[in-house]
Amino acid sequence: MRTPVLIGKLRSYVTNHSVLLDGCVPFSHQVAGHKCGISNTGVLQHPDGTILKQLQAPPRGPREMNFYTQVFAKDCTDKKLLDLQQHLPKFYGTWRPRESPHELYLKLEDVTRRFLRPCIMDVKIGRRSYDPFASQEKREEQISKYPLMEEIGFLLLGMRVYQIDSNRYITHDQFYGRSLGKDSIKNGLTRFFHNGQELRRHAVSLIISKIQSILRWFESQTQLHFYASSLLLVYEGSPHRVNGSKHKPAEPGTEHQQGEPQSNSNNSHETLSFQSSLTHSHPYCHDVQHERNANGKCGGSVAEKDEEIGMGDKKQFGQEEAVEVKMIDFAHVFPSNNPDESYMYGLRNLLSTLEQILKD
Repeated sequence: MRTPVLIGKLRSYVTNHSVLLDGCVPFSHQVAGHKCGISNTGVLQHPDGTILKQLQAPPRGPREMNFYTQVFAKDCTDKKLLDLQQHLPKFYGTWRPRESPHELYLKLEDVTRRFLRPCIMDVKIGRRSYDPFASQEKREEQISKYPLMEEIGFLLLGMRVYQIDSNRYITHDQFYGRSLGKDSIKNGLTRFFHNGQELRRHAVSLIISKIQSILRWFESQTQLHFYASSLLLVYEGSPHRVNGSKHKPAEPGTEHQQGEPQSNSNNSHETLSFQSSLTHSHPYCHDVQHERNANGKCGGSVAEKDEEIGMGDKKQFGQEEAVEVKMIDFAHVFPSNNPDESYMYGLRNLLSTLEQILKD
């Protein structure tokens, strides 16, 4: 009599934990961010190696889609936006699953794909995590989550660190990050760079260099302000130097999604303008309709050549290329006419803390 129940549970498990939409699977390297979409899984990984981030409800989702669309537009001539592209995951338009065509996903580069053992941290940047149009209730809610945000300028939202000695990952979530004060934030950051045997000083140094490059971009621009946006920090956790003769980057869905042990600690379409995204009254972006073509690829403002999606990022690399720092999460980006002092304050404090780690 229990057989149908067991079969039902098995089917539910397979649906929720294995293949979801059009062959997609839950993205195994997500360390923070919204959990939404089918079965509340969060970010998905497409079979072609890209990642899929479901569009949030208006106005946040349309605003983020509009940001990516403008920055990566083929006809973009704005030098600041063109310079910004190198600091973001590549954008490949939008995607709709056949089984659920009412859902819309942003199709983005998986910046972890070329790593064997990616160590990943999500750091929210800025002195406040609410935008100028947030209600008083929303402001108070965000401030209460981490009152030190104003002073520290950044918040560790989550991390996943490979440990050489145990061949396991340890993870820390946003509650761990919120537990860090002025006297312990450096130790929290240090934990991300420790592999169980030693501090990865070279990775710290390389990441500092990339954050400095992002800071220089912010110091040169006055047209955008970023709220509740993050930096995604990635470095290679494998002790082996990657080269074509010995190793190749892990394929998505073959390493960390098949029972690898983990240890949890603390537990050319019309687009909206940036100006229109300032208001909360615009409708869902019906005028931005990227549909799948006959080959199942998504259309959109960005061309999708096979070599440009996922596979094009699987290059050989040594130590000097074994880190990535990308800006992510753009649901609260607004036009401005002055420098983004809040974001720059967070970057400078983060850099200062990382530099102190190297000095100790």
